[in-house]
Amino acid sequence: MSEVAAATPIAVAVPEIKGARVNGKQWKQTKTQFRPGMASGRKTFEERQVERQAYAAMKAREKEMKDEKIQKKKELSEKLKERREKKEEKERYEKLAAKMHQKKIDRLKRREKRNKALKER
Repeated sequence: MSEVAAATPIAVAVPEIKGARVNGKQWKQTKTQFRPGMASGRKTFEERQVERQAYAAMKAREKEMKDEKIQKKKELSEKLKERREKKEEKERYEKLAAKMHQKKIDRLKRREKRNKALKER
């Protein structure tokens, strides 16, 4: 039996003994070295990639929403502008109608449409 006891080593926890401090401040707490970015706080490359992709997707969605908003605003202003132009033209023709004969007004309208078509080319 003595052979079996000698073959199996017994693990005894021996506490690490530190001597007295050189500076004499034994009441102070011992501190460890500061290590920023330790493994506990660090993320893996894959996790960072996933975060970057999520951030990029969010930014793309924000940009899309802003573009939609700007587009709606432009469409609204275009409609308003067209409506005003039509109203002004209608008022102008009404003033002409009070002064001139209807056939002459129709001729003027046709002529103006032709000129407008030529200008747009």
